[in-house]
Amino acid sequence: MQDAPSHSSQPRNPLHGVTLEAIVRALEARYGWADLAVRIPVRCFTHDASVNSSLKFLRKTPWAREKVEELYLFMLREDRRMQRPSG
Repeated sequence: MQDAPSHSSQPRNPLHGVTLEAIVRALEARYGWADLAVRIPVRCFTHDASVNSSLKFLRKTPWAREKVEELYLFMLREDRRMQRPSG
């Protein structure tokens, strides 16, 4: 007898259910294109940067998408750290 697959099979994965577009928009809002290009120096961030051109490139380039996802996870950790009460 097999268990039915769980709908929440990745409950602890912070990327689960987050679209690439949402990630790119969040990073651009936090860092801006110029700082994003310094942090991840890829052409879609350094020349005529836009959400659409970035999505097109990142969907075709797994290593770059991984870097973007890592930066997004770093941003989430920083947000959590800032929200912790001091003391």
